[in-house]
Amino acid sequence: MTKRQIAYLACTAAVVASSVGAAAPSADCLTVHRVRPGESIQKAVNTAKPGDVIVLSPGTYHESVSITVSGLTLRGAGARSTVIVPGAASADNACAKAGNGICVTGTKSKPVERVTVRSLTVRGFTKNGLWATRADRLRVEGVTSEKNGQWGLGQERSVRGVFRHDTFEANGDAGLFLGNTVDAEEGALDTQGTVVSHNRLLGNRIGVTVRRLRNLAVAHNEATGNCAAMMLVGDENKPRPGALRVRSNYVHDNNKYCPATARLPYLQGSGIVLTGVEDSLVARNTIVNNVGKATMSGGIVLARNFKGALNQRNEIRDNVVTGNGATDLAKQDKGKGNSFRGNRCATSVPAGMC
Repeated sequence: MTKRQIAYLACTAAVVASSVGAAAPSADCLTVHRVRPGESIQKAVNTAKPGDVIVLSPGTYHESVSITVSGLTLRGAGARSTVIVPGAASADNACAKAGNGICVTGTKSKPVERVTVRSLTVRGFTKNGLWATRADRLRVEGVTSEKNGQWGLGQERSVRGVFRHDTFEANGDAGLFLGNTVDAEEGALDTQGTVVSHNRLLGNRIGVTVRRLRNLAVAHNEATGNCAAMMLVGDENKPRPGALRVRSNYVHDNNKYCPATARLPYLQGSGIVLTGVEDSLVARNTIVNNVGKATMSGGIVLARNFKGALNQRNEIRDNVVTGNGATDLAKQDKGKGNSFRGNRCATSVPAGMC
């Protein structure tokens, strides 16, 4: 065994309790900080260096966690056994004061990079289970985010994220919300290949909302029991939202009723909705039994945009779209260049798209 291998093994074997101080590791050293129920996750995060791992033992943790350190991994023992719920909000914890469970926060000049959150549950926060802003290559895997007041997971001003094998259930608005920014009117952000895949979206107002973004994939997810399964949303700002790829998702029985809000009419029975989006692909999805009489009810709906932005040059092909009401396929605006081909469906508005 080489000296380098010995040094690496010695480094990765370092384990410190969250309540015990540790000497700063070398630049090449990965330190594992173990936290047990009753101990502070935030204290462990505050002592961590880039590349460190925070390992949470099984149990329930009553706090919010703010992460600003790049390269950090926060890992539970599994979504069924490691749970983070609200605790007392301290004056110096902005994440808790905002009503969020886990916050991953960078700045304009220094985005937080390569943070991973894995194998835990975030439940019952008044705003978002997990909130990220100015993050680069955030990975959220094997996480359950449920019964939060707004979004299960919300992200803005961020690129190259991976959200995989997660469950977003019974959140007040979107299970998963990805947007350019939440506090200003701006053109669409190029996410540089953000991926949303193999997730379960259950009983939210909207399963996935993609708002004012470009270059993003939503694939191999299951969405059921929501008011609307997937909404791809744009507006008149430039650059326009688009270059989105929605493929191989199973979208079924999204028949929950949600009343109107200041921004949207009431929702029920919507599968995949595009509004104000261009140059996007919706292909090889199975979209069945989404039933309602709302404005945007239907299997795949190219909906009117409330700011007048048109759906343009979108390709809707090779989908199974059956048993949806009011219709399987719907084109509601006058955008040009949209194509419908190879879809297995029974009804469309206007007629002739099946």
